[in-house]
Amino acid sequence: MDIATAFPPLALRIQAGPLTLRPITDEVLMVLIEVAAAGVHDPARMPFYYPWTDAPADQLPTEFAQYHWGTRARWSQSAWSLEFAVEYDGAIVGTQGFATQDFVTTRTGETGSWLGRPYHGRGIGTRMRQAICAFAFDHLGAEEITSGAFTDNPASLAVSRKVGYRANGRKRLVSRGELAVDQRLVLTPEHFVRGDAIAVTGVDAFREFIGLTP
Repeated sequence: MDIATAFPPLALRIQAGPLTLRPITDEVLMVLIEVAAAGVHDPARMPFYYPWTDAPADQLPTEFAQYHWGTRARWSQSAWSLEFAVEYDGAIVGTQGFATQDFVTTRTGETGSWLGRPYHGRGIGTRMRQAICAFAFDHLGAEEITSGAFTDNPASLAVSRKVGYRANGRKRLVSRGELAVDQRLVLTPEHFVRGDAIAVTGVDAFREFIGLTP
């Protein structure tokens, strides 16, 4: 037995053209820490609901690693968060996730992602969202996928529009002690704008692991 047999999410891999969504092993985790530490967004703005990038430079590596180890430790069929490292043209550039509760019944989940600043504006964000949504719809049987972004985050909202998400209400939240309006979004299969065709490995064991038929 190897670690991917014990924990099937570590055997999943999604290929879409020059982009690969690959498991976040501890080796890959160290590369992601370096990408995150080099900068993810304009420091003057906070695009994330949880301001993880505000961690002091000497604390960010530990907190980043603990988050990803924690998603594995907390995994259950009733609540799980699937996190991938994004590899583009051979370089690790960010992460793409899909989080859900009671997926077997609800058939829905929420996408979330980040990219290192040097990789912004190259269409990678759209490609990785298309890849995770194609996986959720085609291989897991998702019926809708949600997302959200603060209204002052036009880049994220633009990606959502390109992929086919539609507005689904707004929420008033707090970010860095101030009001932040969260634009909620929803995507259904009939509105999904696909990108490169995906090739998936490890999906049968993963489906069984989350309570779906192989």
